[in-house]
Amino acid sequence: MARGESELPSDDQWLSAPEVERAGTMRFTKPRTEYLLRRWASKQAVAVVAGLPSEPASLARIEITNRPSGAPVVQVDGAPADLEVSLTDRAGWAVCLVAPTGVGVGCDLELVEPRSPGFVTDFLTAAEQRAVASRSGPDRDVLANLIWSAKESALKVLQTGLRRDTRSVEVSLGRPAGDPPDDAGAAGWAPLEVRTAEGHRMPGWWRRDGVFLVTVASGLPLAPPAPLPGSVDLRTARPVHSWLAQPLTSS
Repeated sequence: MARGESELPSDDQWLSAPEVERAGTMRFTKPRTEYLLRRWASKQAVAVVAGLPSEPASLARIEITNRPSGAPVVQVDGAPADLEVSLTDRAGWAVCLVAPTGVGVGCDLELVEPRSPGFVTDFLTAAEQRAVASRSGPDRDVLANLIWSAKESALKVLQTGLRRDTRSVEVSLGRPAGDPPDDAGAAGWAPLEVRTAEGHRMPGWWRRDGVFLVTVASGLPLAPPAPLPGSVDLRTARPVHSWLAQPLTSS
């Protein structure tokens, strides 16, 4: 499920009481907007999967909390929901991935943008650095961001986030990042795999949507993600940085 910042309601009737309280403590517009946007996308996704209405009072029954590791947990009417979610946002857009309970999943949304040589050296393995160095121009940018995004997805599966050294996981792609997508059967998704330094392997998928890249990793093999009803098409989405006009919240 992908949703945009422009959809955010002007009131807080769709939030649970703890979510209203949490958002109210955020002084800076950017993290507050991102917090709300992730919950907007995830509540819409959970409502579709759980067969719940999407009006504000029903969405307020859905609450996104966090485990001590930071991984999201979904509750409906105060009880854990029988599903797993992963949340990500970038430049005014958010994505929520929904999977069966017990299947560790992670997703990440990134812009295709330049990455400095220092970024590549600091965060990518030697093999990944060589792969990026073999590309030039836009292809280099795509590959560097794709590898980074896949790492982010995998670290969510491991429930460590960036507390873990990103060079302790290595990404391999089932299709070169510069190749055109094959839309037959998988809606443009191509396979990837992330391997940890300990030897654990996490399968996943990646796709380019316009100026965005979306990656998915999981603890078990899963079919390519399918869009939920109501999801926006990121292929036509444009980056949004509305917080620059008002860095501090008005309340």
